Amino acid sequence: MQVLSCQRAVSLVASPGSARRAQRGFTLVELMVTMTIALVLIMIAVPSFKNIILQNKLTTAANEVVGAINVARMEAIKRNASTQLCGSASNGTDTLGSACKQAGEVYALSNGVVTQIRAGTSGIRAPIALTGNMIPVRFGGQGLGHSPTSTAPYSGPIADISTSSISTRNHRCIRITAGSILATTTSSAACPTS
Repeated sequence: MQVLSCQRAVSLVASPGSARRAQRGFTLVELMVTMTIALVLIMIAVPSFKNIILQNKLTTAANEVVGAINVARMEAIKRNASTQLCGSASNGTDTLGSACKQAGEVYALSNGVVTQIRAGTSGIRAPIALTGNMIPVRFGGQGLGHSPTSTAPYSGPIADISTSSISTRNHRCIRITAGSILATTTSSAACPTS
């Protein structure tokens, strides 16, 4: 049997209430204040996270379209042949344009044979949408883009990717200038058509 020191034995006997106080939890008031603060923080944070997520989805979808344009251009240069970024409509009635079935696909025409280079854009799905039509662009061996029905270098919008789930900075406008210069801009309104 072990003998406790006098001082320790006295402290155990002298303060039985202090052991109970150390084991007590939060009071109901403390718990309610903490829950209220947490609820306010969540109410502020959730809409911000939703906006950030939607902004990132818009940027990802725009980057996917830009990637498709770059693939079409690089394949045209690499193959020294015509390639086409398929649009939503008016892809042309020749062999290359007739191969298009979905916006964002890329096809190459080499020695009379049409080859699919890239599947369509998968990043454009609800709540992200294509506003209007994606414009088809055909690239020649020098990497200059033009309309399927023209040989002049194309300058204008390619796609307007947007969402109605947020009210500002909800459009990504993809444009091509002089057949080869790409630009993506962010706006709160529909992209200009010229």
